[in-house]
Amino acid sequence: MLVLGDSLSAAHGIARDAGWVNLLQQRLAAAAPARSVVNASISGETTAGGLARLPALLTQNKPAIVLIELGANDGLRGLPLSEISANLKQMLELVRKSGAKAVLAGIELPVNYGPQYRDGLRAIYRDLAGEFNVPLVPFLLEGVALQPELIQDDGLHPTAQAQGRILENVWSVVGPVLK
Repeated sequence: MLVLGDSLSAAHGIARDAGWVNLLQQRLAAAAPARSVVNASISGETTAGGLARLPALLTQNKPAIVLIELGANDGLRGLPLSEISANLKQMLELVRKSGAKAVLAGIELPVNYGPQYRDGLRAIYRDLAGEFNVPLVPFLLEGVALQPELIQDDGLHPTAQAQGRILENVWSVVGPVLK
């Protein structure tokens, strides 16, 4: 399994071992058959950066499943929704062409971005998941984002204590794909 994400999947501000992707790796390594996870997440990554890196990652790792967790940094920068959508769509097409299964993880933006932009970003994930018939984690930080004790002092990144909840958000969608 390949995880292509941003700081939310790269364990920003916490020990890498405590991040949800590492917790997923531990869960999959203990399962039968054992599976591995490649965490190709980079803090600050955008959909354009992920798209640029994805072909080499697919060739190098030959994953059976690719979880795409990108778009938060695009949104925080106020990039055009059409650009975010086009990049995610191209990534889903590349994953499909590689023969891997895709899983899409959505993100929500703070309320100060306004309902039109926030709803538009949310719709991108929902619409692409439907168009490509791929499983969707609607909001990676569900049950975490509005809990101050689970968010670092920067107001954006989850604490180590939040990682188990994030893993469960992902597992509820990825678990059935693995079967």
